[in-house]
Amino acid sequence: MSDMNVPNVGANTAGKAASAASGQTLGQADFLSLLVQQMRNQDPTKPMDSSQMVSQLAQISQVSATQALQTSFDSLSASLQGNQMLQASSMVGRNVVVPSAAGTLQDGGMDGAVNVPDGGGQVFVQITDADGNVLRTMSLGTPAAGLVPFHWDGIGDSGKALAKGSYKITAQAGNAAVATYVSGKVTGVGMTGSDGAYLDVDGFGGVLLSQVAQIN
Repeated sequence: MSDMNVPNVGANTAGKAASAASGQTLGQADFLSLLVQQMRNQDPTKPMDSSQMVSQLAQISQVSATQALQTSFDSLSASLQGNQMLQASSMVGRNVVVPSAAGTLQDGGMDGAVNVPDGGGQVFVQITDADGNVLRTMSLGTPAAGLVPFHWDGIGDSGKALAKGSYKITAQAGNAAVATYVSGKVTGVGMTGSDGAYLDVDGFGGVLLSQVAQIN
């Protein structure tokens, strides 16, 4: 009796896997091809268990569903980024209020805001230099809760005009420190790789669209 010529299953399977690896990812077609090759080259005396075949078919279905879901997510992400850019571009030329602990004194002064909590009490804003020296203290009275705007004309407590440039901002409502914001005109927009659209704000720099607290 002559020997039965059984093809080398391991070599064929390894060849298919190597070919798929060159593409870095295995798709539905790759899994189907591997399954067909495995069925063609199986030992006739030891056929593939039907439960094993069902398990492999289930894996193929899962891979297909995962790929379809990933494609949907990629499409949704691209659509959302396009909408963000469209929304951001409509803000060019408008003033926005963004969170910041520093602002830039320009020819027209510096505009900002303070986030006052409920029952904040007397609100004070202080302008300091890089070393923490207090240059100007402004009282905003006892405003209602919310974003309360302020304007600094660039004059220090001494009555002298201060040089243009960057200054720190701190604020206090009652006995508690509160968040400060600066206001500036949007001069341009852009898109980051992962955080979405951002705005170029005059006197401040780049800020994410999601960080804008108020649009004027």
